[in-house]
Amino acid sequence: MEKQSGAKSDREELIKALDFLREGDKLVVYKIDRLARSTFDLQKIAKELAERGIALVFIKEQIDFSTPSGKLMFTMLGAIAEFERDLIKDRTTEGRERAKAKGTHMGRKGKDEKDVKKALKLFQERESNGLSVNEIAKMTGVPRSTIYAKAKETRL
Repeated sequence: MEKQSGAKSDREELIKALDFLREGDKLVVYKIDRLARSTFDLQKIAKELAERGIALVFIKEQIDFSTPSGKLMFTMLGAIAEFERDLIKDRTTEGRERAKAKGTHMGRKGKDEKDVKKALKLFQERESNGLSVNEIAKMTGVPRSTIYAKAKETRL
């Protein structure tokens, strides 16, 4: 079971599965857009499998690829999947840009500044207080990476 996006063509598990298949095998995929979101990649995979004598089955679409109409449906559904992927990408980008223009914070919520200041003070005094960065992180709840990054920013 692969957990990567169908938008990527260089997926490790797909490559392993394709390498594992032998003549006479069937590659069973739930939906066309789970195999590939690009019509080009979809056609390439289907052609490679056909040349190797491997059947390709999509459970949801129930398409027979051995007929001309099946091949046409395959191409059309692949193009629709690619179109949907492009729409999603465009809407996501537009949404991010709108949020950014409104000044909405993007990404994870930052740590409380009081905790970060306390951690930096302890970090700065670590020679006298004998605390390690791990201990400071545990005491303040501020991740080590944040302590190091903020210390670098303020040149501590």
